[in-house]
Amino acid sequence: MSKRILIALTSHAVLGDTGRSTGFYLGEAAIPWEVFTEAGYSVDLVSVAGGNPPRDGEDPTDSLQRRFLTDTHVAAQLANTPTPDAMDTSAYEAVLFAGGHGTMWDFPDNPALARLAREVYERGGVVGAVCHGPAALVGATLSDGSYLVAGKKVAAFTNDEESAVGLSSVVPFLLADRLTAQGATHIPADNFTAQVVVADRLVTGQNPASARGVAEAMVAALAR
Repeated sequence: MSKRILIALTSHAVLGDTGRSTGFYLGEAAIPWEVFTEAGYSVDLVSVAGGNPPRDGEDPTDSLQRRFLTDTHVAAQLANTPTPDAMDTSAYEAVLFAGGHGTMWDFPDNPALARLAREVYERGGVVGAVCHGPAALVGATLSDGSYLVAGKKVAAFTNDEESAVGLSSVVPFLLADRLTAQGATHIPADNFTAQVVVADRLVTGQNPASARGVAEAMVAALAR
């Protein structure tokens, strides 16, 4: 199999009824992209609705973000990402669901994203998710009908962090609670500190500070 990893991005651009914009959190795609490419992997991008996905957390002074956005391959893909149902998962050793608050609206219970996770995981690949990216695991099932997260330890943006950013009543649900309801054991760390949890070939991280650790743990899992 060629060394390729897929990063999935939200297409949701509106933060509830706040009038604020949202999207995928740029650092949660750019940092893993750097880790993956330095480890010798080719990285492709996909978004829920295709096209040019909205982004959040952009810092013009961040050199890594600039390298990501100006990379020829990345820029071409961001201009017109494919949709998940167009992807042949057999081409990928791993899939990472990047976060950003937009994921809370279009990642959960999404059959196309669930297929990416299920097929990669059941073929022996690695599934990763960071911050709100684990929203893609909400409702995702394996071929036997069980939830992918059932019986596994996970990290995700915590209830306390959601409260700290003032969005507990804006998001459609609390991510940690929903994952727990589907059989996961949520392992929180202190607010906004790095937390990465590895459960076999499922790698999850709590917040933006966890993006590098998630990517590094995914690379390590692929090497096993």
